Amino acid sequence: MSSLQIQHTISGAREVIRQWLASGESVVLVPTMGNLHAGHMSLVHRARALADRVVVSVFVNPLQFGPSEDFAAYPRTPEQDQELLDVADVDLLFEPSVEEMYPDGKEGTAVVEVPGISDVLCGAHRSGHFVGVVTVVTKLFNIIQPTVAVFGEKDFQQLFIIRRMVEDLNSPVQIVSVPTRREDDGLAMSSRNRYLSPEQRPVAAGLYATLQQVAQRVQSDDDALEDIEDWGKGQLEELGFVPDYLSIRERHGLASPSSSDSDLVVLVAARLGSVRLIDNLAIDRV
Repeated sequence: MSSLQIQHTISGAREVIRQWLASGESVVLVPTMGNLHAGHMSLVHRARALADRVVVSVFVNPLQFGPSEDFAAYPRTPEQDQELLDVADVDLLFEPSVEEMYPDGKEGTAVVEVPGISDVLCGAHRSGHFVGVVTVVTKLFNIIQPTVAVFGEKDFQQLFIIRRMVEDLNSPVQIVSVPTRREDDGLAMSSRNRYLSPEQRPVAAGLYATLQQVAQRVQSDDDALEDIEDWGKGQLEELGFVPDYLSIRERHGLASPSSSDSDLVVLVAARLGSVRLIDNLAIDRV
């Protein structure tokens, strides 16, 4: 018999969780937009070890999509998602409607913003995106009341911004990150990978290969980081990508690194045809 409970309303989810909390049980949340794959499931498996009860939210959040982006076309696979979560021994699937989460519509809701860092990298190319992300994550934290929440490291800037939000708003939620799950050729798992054509799919693996080459040059060359960034973007263009950015940053603050910074990360967003892919790779500079 299935142990997975499914709730579509905030009041229903709260009642289930109220009973758990009253029994002294702890709750971990894995926020997702559904269309679950092995990358998501690695988050779920990590969550299983962190608390008594595992909640997975599936909500395609319109607030984080721009006017020219793919909200309507974003892949939705609710039956498949439920089957995967049931097999993974998840306790609660919270799957609300847009109307349930935003009863006054996108324009009528209060929002949460982490200033400064939300406007660079992906934020510079997706205006308002991180306001949408942080707002919905804040709402989910308020609804589910987890002690722990699990996020993937593929969305490195998003992870950093959520950590900052939790710190700034004194939220009693521990953020746990899980390394990026990759295909055999290195491509980071993503729901958007299904948009790649058969011809584009092998090319897409070049994104991670380029990050590895950039990391190697940072560790072994004396070239300026700006020159290595330009070289990396040129490599991507030769492969057929149109880069939004390729940027080397200090890993713990995402600032432009100084010459003494050793903990770095290279982040990239690039388009292959109409598909926008993101990835990152940590670099330890000696």
